[in-house]
Amino acid sequence: MTEQVATDPGPRSGDDTPPPDPAGDRRPGVPGAVATMVRLTAGHRSAIAVASVLTLAGSAMGLAQPLVARRIVDAAGHERLLGPLLLLAVLFVAEAVTGAVGRFLLERMGERVIRTMRHGLVSHLLRLDMREYGRHRSGDLISRVTADTTVIREAAAQALVDLVTGILVSVGALALMAWIDPLLLLLVASTVVAAAVVVASLLAGIRAAAERTQGAVGDIAADLERALGALPMVRVHCAETREARRIGTRVEAAYDAGVRTAKLAAFMSSAVELAVQGSFLLVLVIGGMRVGGSESLGELVAFLLYASYLVVPLSSVFRAIGLIQRGMGAYQRVDQALALPEEPTGPQRAPVRPRQATARPADALALREVHFGYLPGRPVLRGVSLSVPHRGQIALVGRSGAGKTTVFSLAARFYEPQAGALSFDGHPAPELTRRECRARIALVDQNTHVVHGTLWDNITYAMPDADPAEVRQVLRLANLTDVVDRLPGGLSCVLGERGTTLSGGERQRIALARALLTRPALLLLDEPTSHLDAINEAALSQVMRDIAQRCALLVIAHRLSTVQNADRIYLLDAGRIIAAGTHEELLNRSATYRELADAQTLRGPGDSS
Repeated sequence: MTEQVATDPGPRSGDDTPPPDPAGDRRPGVPGAVATMVRLTAGHRSAIAVASVLTLAGSAMGLAQPLVARRIVDAAGHERLLGPLLLLAVLFVAEAVTGAVGRFLLERMGERVIRTMRHGLVSHLLRLDMREYGRHRSGDLISRVTADTTVIREAAAQALVDLVTGILVSVGALALMAWIDPLLLLLVASTVVAAAVVVASLLAGIRAAAERTQGAVGDIAADLERALGALPMVRVHCAETREARRIGTRVEAAYDAGVRTAKLAAFMSSAVELAVQGSFLLVLVIGGMRVGGSESLGELVAFLLYASYLVVPLSSVFRAIGLIQRGMGAYQRVDQALALPEEPTGPQRAPVRPRQATARPADALALREVHFGYLPGRPVLRGVSLSVPHRGQIALVGRSGAGKTTVFSLAARFYEPQAGALSFDGHPAPELTRRECRARIALVDQNTHVVHGTLWDNITYAMPDADPAEVRQVLRLANLTDVVDRLPGGLSCVLGERGTTLSGGERQRIALARALLTRPALLLLDEPTSHLDAINEAALSQVMRDIAQRCALLVIAHRLSTVQNADRIYLLDAGRIIAAGTHEELLNRSATYRELADAQTLRGPGDSS
């Protein structure tokens, strides 16, 4: 069938990027980015507090070391130095231990934050409104769960604590430097301020470049998933080079954005290093000239140690700001994904009182004057009315694009009718949740989905705790026993990605067995014989007749031989039901149906239209 597939409504534009999000253009500054990261780690305040205390304790030990060193230098040759030397060693080791423990706590906290975020993002993406899967590429959505959250982890795990502790330690070091020599501190402060001005001018560029990098990485994942998902087509048409070139343009875009980020980060790092080295040289030259006058050698050594010690907290502050900006670029993409609308879970209106019993039971499925279109101004169904009783086989036939698969999409509640009524067992669909509706049905669509895993996993996908006897029964019904016997390991055989190790007919029969195992009240079969040979088609036709005795059966078919024994056949054309009846009745009354039948007769029995 070339009819529009339910899971991919409407064509995409030539530009693969999703439409811009109005919220995405409002980039908060550093305070706003910090506030966002604080909210992100709201459930982990105790771990952050402990890690911050340990980091500050280690930093305090580091700040004490130059004072001990000054005492050692000034007292050299005048008193015993064993005690101060041991104190310096203890401070050094204790600083390393507390720093290591604090960093471990931060890394673990970062992993927990991202674990929670990934759980929520995966759950959200699996519940998106069906239209969103047509508007956004699956590979790009996947990259938001993997690549983007990894960038956020780095910011969440270290940046906040580095920013806070770096500022506090820098303030402490500057206070001690002011106490030792205010003039030398003024020289150091002037170089630090100059570096801060340079860094501030680069932050916006780093944020924008990081967003472009993450977007390009998402495009790489999306295009690669596109090519690997259609690899047989790519190989047959010798398009490997073309696809590699296409993905290569995404790689180049990621490279360019990454290089720009690296360039800005390098300039920022160089500005910080020049400021630190410049201040260190100024202190060394001017302070050396003042030794013996207003300043002692021990004071100069202590000041130099603080100046060198200041490098670490200042660098951590600037690095933290850069990490937060890059993390915000990734968080923006995650936030956009989380803002996509989910499929509603509750009923759309309050349930009505149960209907009184009538002589004629309600149909398992009924459509009344249903109108629907995937895109505005492009209707697919135009006032379709049909009913499926609790027993018997009902068929939908018609040319490709007539709207048959769309009827199935509405029956599965992937979409809602734009006008008209849809009901299950006499209950209007809006009064039921989607889960309640889907619990009544099983669907075998024309894509015949097979997931990576064992044959048992695929057949029992909807019922993981199924009884082996029931599994054997559906294997016989779906004519799969020969497949089980042929596969190494039988039901334990691991099937390849998308079931590529199986034939199309085998995948179709696996999908049928999976559906039958749920014992549905309504079974929807979309082109159930499209991949079957004449022998298996005849066998399946008998299975369908048996199923129709136990539940409602609605079948889409191009092959009229598949449904010629149906209790009722609806003929769709351009989104409308133009005829209904048995096979013989439609041959007598409908010219369109006769045309379909004659075309298949000319091609030979069992051929597809």
